[in-house]
Amino acid sequence: MARYESDSDDNSGAAETGALRSGRRKAARYGVPVAVVGVTAATIGLVPALADSGDPSLPKITAQQLIEKIAKSDVQQLSGTVKVSTDLGLPDLGGLENSLASGAAPSGSGSSADPTSKLTELASGTHTLRVAADGPDRQKLSLIQSAAEYSLIHNGKDVWGYDSKSNEVYHGSVGQDGAEHKDEAPATPKDFADEALKSVDDTTSVTVDGTMRVAGRDAYKLLVKPKQSGTTVGAISIAVDAKTGMPLKFTLTAASGGAAVVDAGFTQVSFAKPAASTFDFTPPKGATVTEGDKSPQGVNSPDGVKSAEVPGAKSDHDLAKGSEDHKVLGKGWNSIAVFDTGARGGVPSGSAGGDLGGFLGSLGDQVSGKFGKGTVYSTRLVNALITDDGKVYVGAVTKDALVKAADSAP
Repeated sequence: MARYESDSDDNSGAAETGALRSGRRKAARYGVPVAVVGVTAATIGLVPALADSGDPSLPKITAQQLIEKIAKSDVQQLSGTVKVSTDLGLPDLGGLENSLASGAAPSGSGSSADPTSKLTELASGTHTLRVAADGPDRQKLSLIQSAAEYSLIHNGKDVWGYDSKSNEVYHGSVGQDGAEHKDEAPATPKDFADEALKSVDDTTSVTVDGTMRVAGRDAYKLLVKPKQSGTTVGAISIAVDAKTGMPLKFTLTAASGGAAVVDAGFTQVSFAKPAASTFDFTPPKGATVTEGDKSPQGVNSPDGVKSAEVPGAKSDHDLAKGSEDHKVLGKGWNSIAVFDTGARGGVPSGSAGGDLGGFLGSLGDQVSGKFGKGTVYSTRLVNALITDDGKVYVGAVTKDALVKAADSAP
């Protein structure tokens, strides 16, 4: 496919960089919200869309114009199918990784319908999603499973999660703590694109890399590449619908090569208004309902639906406070977040850590430097260094970059 020349091939110009930043700031505010309201979940990856053969002939456009097109996109209604896959290069733990992720979720209720833990299943493997949206107050996301289905529905102030396999229901409300939720998990190419465009600055090369067809629609390809060395990110490709400006496909590849780490794309999409009944939900008779906010324990709802209280549940606002106590080293794609856990001794190993400590230690690489000693845990995208003095360095950077940051830290 032909690559369009772009006036943003060299992002060193202050005017161009400012325009790109303005565009991506607007991009983060526009578009269709997803049916993942008030949920803190593992990163969700989406499988490649089935791209149609042939590259459409479209009017030429610059990267700056394409980013602005995304920013101006105001799609309020859609329905479609997305395939989901993530390849972070995590070791096969026989399902243990999902159990650990669910158990570690601080706001998890224990219900199989709680999206906080349910959506962590999308952190690996291949999945199929059905999505629908009708404005900011009605969205639905369904995870299609073998002989079962999990749905997450936002309708007005209500948020419902339903696991058909266990017949369990999770019920929450939007802004029940009086604040607007900001921790929605990404689930469509639009969500991933907005996050990626936040990283566009003078450390980034942005170009238009031709055209393609996705889910039967003509699209431009926006190519985002780090200029810096030391990052694990190779490139990000975003297919942008030529008519609506909405991202239809998102692909993130690692600097190390190989299959895409995250690949997001619609296999089918319609911008017609979904039927109102799409967002209706009533707990089935006999289902166990877990309330996300505090409610009287043991109170039964009508039609024999059992209600359960979430013991010790914390609001997303409270949980967010715990993530604010960190600092960032570096710039752009080489940014490294630093946390001080206060736990001395690093990762337990051998007899001191028991079987679990030895197992965790075997997954990491032992490193040392001016900072002392520590263990690096690696994926194809994100790496983390846990030092023996209790500090954590994490970022989309190489192991050597983490050690260098720890050595130079005050």
